Amino acid sequence: MKSISVTQARKDLGDIFGEVSYYKERIILTNHKKRVAIVPIEDLELLEALENEEDIRQAQLALNEVKKKGSIPFAEMKKRVGL
Repeated sequence: MKSISVTQARKDLGDIFGEVSYYKERIILTNHKKRVAIVPIEDLELLEALENEEDIRQAQLALNEVKKKGSIPFAEMKKRVGL
């Protein structure tokens, strides 16, 4: 994975775009020890799909817990947390 400074990236933006979009390169931009990644859209879409799957899995676990243990009314929850 290539790492370049933001200053250099400003000069080479067209080349960077080509590397990422056509050659599927992943590039790290650095600026004062902070880093961000430029990735192909396919990588981003895959990451978002994985995050969505995990969100669905967590929601299913929560629903199963409610089915198993039940729930309490909102007014009761407010009392318990002091609202």
